[in-house]
Amino acid sequence: MTREAAHPVEPLFVDRWSPRSFTGEPVPDAVLLSAFEAARWAPSASNVQPWRFLLARPGDADWETFVGLLMPRNALWASRASALVVILSELRLERRGVVVDNVSHSFDAGAAWTNFAHQALLLGWHTHGIGGFDRDAARTRLAVPDDFAIEAMVAIGRLAGLDTLDPEFHAAEAPNGRRPLDETVFAGRLGTPAFAKERNAA
Repeated sequence: MTREAAHPVEPLFVDRWSPRSFTGEPVPDAVLLSAFEAARWAPSASNVQPWRFLLARPGDADWETFVGLLMPRNALWASRASALVVILSELRLERRGVVVDNVSHSFDAGAAWTNFAHQALLLGWHTHGIGGFDRDAARTRLAVPDDFAIEAMVAIGRLAGLDTLDPEFHAAEAPNGRRPLDETVFAGRLGTPAFAKERNAA
């Protein structure tokens, strides 16, 4: 399908999507460092930057551990990625000398992941966020302390054709649409239109 924004945005936002078909070619350090640098500049409450990233690439000591955390259906395609990243977020922060719960830790980590994904795309690489993996096993096998939440995994790779992808996923291997703004943005409370009625492109 062809994606078209309903209102003016940079092409980057429409061009980013989450493929499952990857070439498996090595991802250069320069690409990863650039994407992580973009993530570093994401906004966060009190500038505590609660996100942390655990990285593994094929051939690394932890690669098979990362792949083994995936639900079997996700492992079918994500095992061909050029890298896998586990995203963590710190649950607490220090505010005026007192350690308190960071209620926005997941929100802030999401902002960092978005920066990572868009910078990777600018460099010619695609990402796919993954929720289907064993978080309990990840905490144990990757020695994640209890004061960090395990948010998501991310696959990164170069886009490949359907010939590299299990046939089970062929029908879904295309950019999808989005809910129109009049079903997403409301004035004050849900159900109250924020703008004049219009149907935005999906």
